[in-house]
Amino acid sequence: MSMSSSRAPQWTARQNEQFERALAVYDRDTPERWHNIARAVVGKSADEVKRYYDLLVEDVKHIETGKVPFPAYRCPPPATAGKSV
Repeated sequence: MSMSSSRAPQWTARQNEQFERALAVYDRDTPERWHNIARAVVGKSADEVKRYYDLLVEDVKHIETGKVPFPAYRCPPPATAGKSV
């Protein structure tokens, strides 16, 4: 099920960035990993960050198995620096 579903928690862009940064610091072998990550994410508990992580892992699995199409990201136009237009 995609993070856009009704069961997905509401996270701000700032909280998501804090989560991503903390996740990079505290790997799976870190004692008290989810508590450490929660301390880095304003307004979220250890249970909430663990649940958010689990939803993200589930989304990746669905994308990898073809159950959900890979998101279409917009690519920026090619740079035109140094070219006459």
